[in-house]
Amino acid sequence: VQLQASGGGLVQPGESLTLTCAASGFTLNRPSIGWFREAPGKEREAVACLSTNNDITYLPDFVKYRFDISRGKSQNTVNLQMNNLRPEDTGVYYCATDLGQASNYALCHSHPTEWGMGTQVTVSS
Repeated sequence: VQLQASGGGLVQPGESLTLTCAASGFTLNRPSIGWFREAPGKEREAVACLSTNNDITYLPDFVKYRFDISRGKSQNTVNLQMNNLRPEDTGVYYCATDLGQASNYALCHSHPTEWGMGTQVTVSS
């Protein structure tokens, strides 16, 4: 299992950014896959999870109307669309999965077993 996150960068507040997670070694047709972030001095938190067996999403309230998770156009990819970014969205973003977990909600509230390398997102004026 390999997960590769990309698309991070430096943006100004209010701008948008799309992250992409490329998965290999398994097929995105059962396990949930999600995006998590770590900010300096803060605990890791989930920002979006996708159930790949039905494409239903889960996003916590603090990003629900700004972020979206969806399948990418390329096979076995998942995107995190982030709009109206704020300085507090700054952090390292990781995609993660648990091959035994089909529930998006459960994945977002658990400790995934498979992690990719993170991509840095910095929101600053």
